[in-house]
Amino acid sequence: MSLPDLVLSIADNKQMLGLRYAEWATRAPSLEADIAAAAMGLDDLGHSRVLYGCLEPLGADPRGPERESDPASLHNLAYFDDPWTQWSEFVAANAILDTAFTVMIEACVGGSVEVLQHRLRKMLLEERYHFLHGRSWLRSGIDSAPLNRAWQEAIEWFGPPDGDTATLHRQGKLSMGPGELRARLEEQLETKATHADIDWKQWDGVRRRGSQGAIDAHTFGMLRGLEERKYAPPTAKPTPL
Repeated sequence: MSLPDLVLSIADNKQMLGLRYAEWATRAPSLEADIAAAAMGLDDLGHSRVLYGCLEPLGADPRGPERESDPASLHNLAYFDDPWTQWSEFVAANAILDTAFTVMIEACVGGSVEVLQHRLRKMLLEERYHFLHGRSWLRSGIDSAPLNRAWQEAIEWFGPPDGDTATLHRQGKLSMGPGELRARLEEQLETKATHADIDWKQWDGVRRRGSQGAIDAHTFGMLRGLEERKYAPPTAKPTPL
């Protein structure tokens, strides 16, 4: 996997995280949490657009036409395939996965690629509130199942010890490899990762996940503008994504 592939993975996951956050903007346990969900959702949707905009300057845009019709062509984690039904799923994503993406962005900013250094640096400041919100709710205690799943998928997403992330680190394009990324995530959250039993032979290096599947049809339709076309007048044109 190339650096553009990794940036596309960050962008797709940021986009899906933003959408899943937004789905809880009126369902969270408190008004303050409602507002936080809406604000963080807007942040991550904006960040995804910045990341997509980095692909061409990197020299190769891995996005193909299949992304208009095949949900499995998106490089999102399995955690985002379906809408969350419990607040604990939100909290685990906020604390673990959101922070994992930020740690990877930190590695991009600390690497040698100028376009990433310049365009992504501001994200680290904007993500600070996400981290504090997720850590606060995590410390209040949540169910173990979504927490364990989030840790598993975060470690999978960082990649195997001898995989592409390690190669990009050796090349200087990332300031951290898989081991350093995991250690940084644990340091940020002030806790050790739960046990992750990963079969790297079954790992999908393109989608950076260990399981099959794809986002639900409704969400995919919303992403691709299908829902907008469905309800728009015949003469109206959908807003391009």
